[in-house]
Amino acid sequence: MVIRESGRGNEIKLLVLAGLYLAAGAAAAYLWAGGDPRPYVIGASAPALAFLLAAFLFQALRFKADPFLLPVVAVLSYTSLIMLYRINQFYAVRQFIWVLAGLTLMFLTTRLFTNYRRLSDYKYIYGLMGAVALIIPIFFGTEEGGAKSWLNFGAFHLQPSEFVKILVVLFLASFMSENRMVLARDTVTVRGISLPGPRSWGPLLGMWGISLLLLVFQRDLGTALIYFGTFLAMVYVATARMLYIGVGLVLFMGGGTFSYFLFGHVRQRVDIWLLNPYNFIDLGDRAYNQAYQIVQSLFAIGAGGLTGTGLGGGYPLFIPAVHTDFIFSAITEEMGLLGGVGIIILYVFFIFRGFKIALESRDDFSKLLAAGLTALMGFQSFTIIAGVTKLLPLTGVTLPFISYGGSSLLANFIILGMLMNISHEANTHE
Repeated sequence: MVIRESGRGNEIKLLVLAGLYLAAGAAAAYLWAGGDPRPYVIGASAPALAFLLAAFLFQALRFKADPFLLPVVAVLSYTSLIMLYRINQFYAVRQFIWVLAGLTLMFLTTRLFTNYRRLSDYKYIYGLMGAVALIIPIFFGTEEGGAKSWLNFGAFHLQPSEFVKILVVLFLASFMSENRMVLARDTVTVRGISLPGPRSWGPLLGMWGISLLLLVFQRDLGTALIYFGTFLAMVYVATARMLYIGVGLVLFMGGGTFSYFLFGHVRQRVDIWLLNPYNFIDLGDRAYNQAYQIVQSLFAIGAGGLTGTGLGGGYPLFIPAVHTDFIFSAITEEMGLLGGVGIIILYVFFIFRGFKIALESRDDFSKLLAAGLTALMGFQSFTIIAGVTKLLPLTGVTLPFISYGGSSLLANFIILGMLMNISHEANTHE
């Protein structure tokens, strides 16, 4: 699909509608909380104007990126601000600043990396940088939410794994585009069964090791799941062979089983998931906190019903870490099942457009990069929503563009900028 001038016009119209949604949410939050109206006016107008400014700049620059990605991200970001103003104005103000910083970073990404294919020349630098960034928190990190993946700089905390995920996708896209034929054809036959050959085991074992490193030393089950799931998705895009997916899943399940029996923190999360969380109330602070979070999350989702209690009508503050890991539960409580499903539909639409960009790309690196970044967003969204609804063990990752947190938000806006660059390049040459 060629994005003509009308595409950018539709983008602006959708952003105006998204701005009205933000204004309505801010007004409802103010009517519920009262006080000084200025933070609500600024909190509603500044982000809406910033998104519109970005769209007008793209139109002036004849930027032909997908016109639906920015409005979808705008609605997700506005939902975050509305809920955070309702939960705690302190977090909302900081998130407001991070949203503006993220938009700036997204725009810079679209300008500085227009020739993004050159990034494929530095794959081993990405690998080295990513390895260092993952190792540093093991020795110097602080533990938050059961995961030792944060660096404390006093005024702010930084989670390196949020940016490492981008480096991992860049490395894998570069490596797989260069070795695609090897990965697709390298097999050995054992008793009539075709298995990946020796040259294909390297990437599989490497990502398996990285995932176990996160799982064991940083206690970061969610990031481990996301990294390995994204890797398997990219392998499938590169080779179209389900064999690699099967081998990868066996490796991950084997590593997860080993970790379950060897490490208490992994066993605890899995047990809380599989068994009745009430059974863990008296087993110490960490078990109590994790079980209590899940119980309160399920209560909140159930209390919301179909249409929700209304903004200000629920009790989201009963859920620990509601502004980060459990913000989806708060949304579902006050906006109902319909609101929760609406958020999920927005993520599904974002993923659909991302894979569409991958299909329309003209070269292997672009296809793999777009598919990897899209899979990354998809797995992260699914992992945290499944965690707070007890479909999967609680993982502690952030809900993209909605959960409070600067590291996650900035990384997600970089991903948005990269996807828009790939889309622009594909549409320019159609």
